Amino acid sequence: MSCEVLTMGRVGVDVYPLQTGVGLAEVTSFGKFLGGSPTNVAVAAARYGHSSAVITKTGRDPFGDFERASLEGFGVDSRHVGTSNCAPTPVTFCEIFPPDDFPLYFYRQPKAPDLDIEADELDLGAIRDAAVFWFTGTGLSEEPSRSATLAALAHRAKSGTTVFDLDWRPVFWTDRDRARQSYAEALRHTTVAVGNLDECEVATGEREPHAAAKALLAAGAELAVVKQGPKGVLAMDRDGRCVEIPPVPVEVVNGLGAGDAFGGALCHGLLSGWDTHRTVAFANAAGALVAGRLACAEAMPTEAEVEEKLREVSGAA
Repeated sequence: MSCEVLTMGRVGVDVYPLQTGVGLAEVTSFGKFLGGSPTNVAVAAARYGHSSAVITKTGRDPFGDFERASLEGFGVDSRHVGTSNCAPTPVTFCEIFPPDDFPLYFYRQPKAPDLDIEADELDLGAIRDAAVFWFTGTGLSEEPSRSATLAALAHRAKSGTTVFDLDWRPVFWTDRDRARQSYAEALRHTTVAVGNLDECEVATGEREPHAAAKALLAAGAELAVVKQGPKGVLAMDRDGRCVEIPPVPVEVVNGLGAGDAFGGALCHGLLSGWDTHRTVAFANAAGALVAGRLACAEAMPTEAEVEEKLREVSGAA
């Protein structure tokens, strides 16, 4: 059975402090949440009523059980969640210093199970049939995940919408040049490329937003979405049409889930057949909403909440 949104990549447990403005050494209590960028995107898509699933792996441990139960609880199909013996299910800690400092500490050694996905384990039919296939740069950082991701892309052959979340995490890479090479190979199979300025620079060598968007399009994408943080979002298509969306004011609580909320909302707009302006404006507002909340997966908004935020912004303007 095909699904509307199929994502591939990281999964883990986010362990977030329940105190803000202090370092981990001073934190006294934590909350446990479902985590991993493509996992959160699938949750966000499900929140908008789309059938969604994740291709990933956990460790053989209670945290892996927690991941599967959480996915099912959010309405995300867990049939493509495998189990690896290479390491325990990853955990990620963060520190929360609003409005713009959220250090992350990844515990993914010696190797994260979600990087242990083999090409011959993939359900290629499900990958090809999904309306939206979402993958990340982290999945290209290590074998066998790199080969599996590229095999999935080659088999999909740009059917439907294929979204590349550039997702640059320096800690997962030993060689920036290798990252650019892998990104270039993946971009050839991509219809939509999404990234912030740092990620676009790694992928293309360009940091200026318009130049970065043009470089992503030249590399193979049909729509380039460049997130600029406090300067808003720029989107450009193959015909040179450009949309620039201003930032949405928000009192930031935890900015770590905003990009995933943006991604799930972007999928919703693409599946709904909206034009680029409406799709990116909706995604931008969804990201702002989650930036004002502590958690990631649990914080993903409904369509009604995003539309209310857009009306609020429009009224203020």
